[in-house]
Amino acid sequence: MLRAIDSFFLNKDEPVKGCLLFLREYILNYNAAITEAWKYGMPFYCYNGKMFCYLWVHKKTHNPYIGIVEGKKIEHPLLIIEKRARMKIMQLDPQQDLPLDTIKEIMGMALDLYRK
Repeated sequence: MLRAIDSFFLNKDEPVKGCLLFLREYILNYNAAITEAWKYGMPFYCYNGKMFCYLWVHKKTHNPYIGIVEGKKIEHPLLIIEKRARMKIMQLDPQQDLPLDTIKEIMGMALDLYRK
């Protein structure tokens, strides 16, 4: 029986599925203290037990994105808040190579908030 979190990824169509699966591995390998959890019906990633980021697909653009829980505290041109109070998202185009340097930069900025 598949876990809900695995079904989330496997039930997506390509190229969104491949993009999300890559991001899942990337985030989990980014730092040894990052763990995966199924919260609010979506895959969340926790740093030392605290919610750090999540993966989702944008309702309007249908593009996958990384949601940064404490995004409001980070200034980066590719992070957008839309109608969220606390979180910001970085939308990704699954048809293009992922901007790994930018993702790494944003993840670093977000982790810095938890290390202080």
